[in-house]
Amino acid sequence: MSATLPAPFDVKLMNITATVLLSACVVLLLAAVMWWALRHPLFSIAGITVQGDVAHNSAVTLRANVAPRLAGNFFTVNLAAARQAFEDVPWVRQAIVRREFPNRLRVQLQEHQAVALWGSESESRLVNNFGEVFEANAGDVEQEGLPRLVGPDGQSAQVLAMYQAVKPLFEPLELTADRLTLTARGSWQLELDTGAVIELGRGSPEEVSARAQRFVQTLTQVTSRNGRRPDALVSADLRHGDGYAVRLRGVGTTSPDAAKK
Repeated sequence: MSATLPAPFDVKLMNITATVLLSACVVLLLAAVMWWALRHPLFSIAGITVQGDVAHNSAVTLRANVAPRLAGNFFTVNLAAARQAFEDVPWVRQAIVRREFPNRLRVQLQEHQAVALWGSESESRLVNNFGEVFEANAGDVEQEGLPRLVGPDGQSAQVLAMYQAVKPLFEPLELTADRLTLTARGSWQLELDTGAVIELGRGSPEEVSARAQRFVQTLTQVTSRNGRRPDALVSADLRHGDGYAVRLRGVGTTSPDAAKK
C-alpha cells in the first residue's frame, strides 16, 4: 500500500499562479462586461410606464416633467431620486419606481384625495384623506363645497378627525359644517353653511362631540320656543359648564338648562 506523495513546491506554486491568473481574468472579463453594459445604448432609459392614479396628471405630462431629471441608465439610475421627482409633481402623494429590464422604468402612483381646504382663504393648500397637507391648485378639485380646516401646522390630521366627528351631528338639522378652526389655545370653533358660528370649547374629540351632540339634540326645541327654525341660529357658545348660550335672528336668549333636556 503506497502513500500519496505531497506535490512538489514548484507544482503548488504553478497551481496557485494559475488560479490567481484565472481569477484575475474572470474579474477583468466581468469588469469589461459591466463597462460595456453601463455604456451600451441598449440600456439607456427608453421609456417610463405609468400606472395608478393619473386623474390630475396625465402619463404623458408626467413623463415629460420627470424624464429630464433622470440621470444614468437602467443599471445606474437612482430610484430614490426618480421617486422624489415623481412625488414633487402636484397631486402625487406616493410613487413606487421599479426597473423593467432592459431599459424601462415602471411607476405606480397614488394621488392625493382632497377632502378639505387648509388654512386661510388666500392659501392654496389642501388636506387629503390621510389628514396630510399638500400644495395644489384648488381649482383642480372635482368636488364642490369642500370644507375649510384651520389650525396650527402639524395638526391637520387632528383637525380633520374632529371635523369628521362633528359634521354628521348637524346633518339631521339640515345644517352643514363649513369651517372648523383649532385655535392656538386649543379651542374649537365651528362655522355652518348658514354663517352661524359655534364655540365648541376645548377637550378631546369625545368630549367635544358629546357637547355638540347635546346641543344638536336640544336646538330644535330652543328655536321653536321662539318661533324659529335651527337655520335661524346666528351663534352659540357651548363652553358653559351647565348649558349653552345661543343667539337667533331677531331673538336673543340664554338657555342654561337646554343641554339637560
